[in-house]
Amino acid sequence: MEARAIAKGVRIPPRKARLVIDLIRGKDVVEADKILNNINKEAARLIRKVLTSAVANAENNNSLDKSKLYVKEAYVNEGQTLKRMKFGSRGHVDPIKKRTSHITIVVSEKN
Repeated sequence: MEARAIAKGVRIPPRKARLVIDLIRGKDVVEADKILNNINKEAARLIRKVLTSAVANAENNNSLDKSKLYVKEAYVNEGQTLKRMKFGSRGHVDPIKKRTSHITIVVSEKN
């Protein structure tokens, strides 16, 4: 049995979020939570919220035990890109791409 949680449209570039999510893939839920709590990055805070939600889904919807859960899948996909313009001197315009992410975490029980 598995449970998942997805956060869509999170305002962090996928490249930065993937650095953090690679650290927790395949780990126990308790250990992954400790890792995310001790990392000084914005992505760690956002990923920890998704992990907490996935664990809550597993406990409440599927009646799974938190101590037996591990992170089965964890990945970050690219979301919508917000396009902005920055005006420079002599009529020059630079595009600014504000990237967003979709964070997905699947937790499952160990056999």
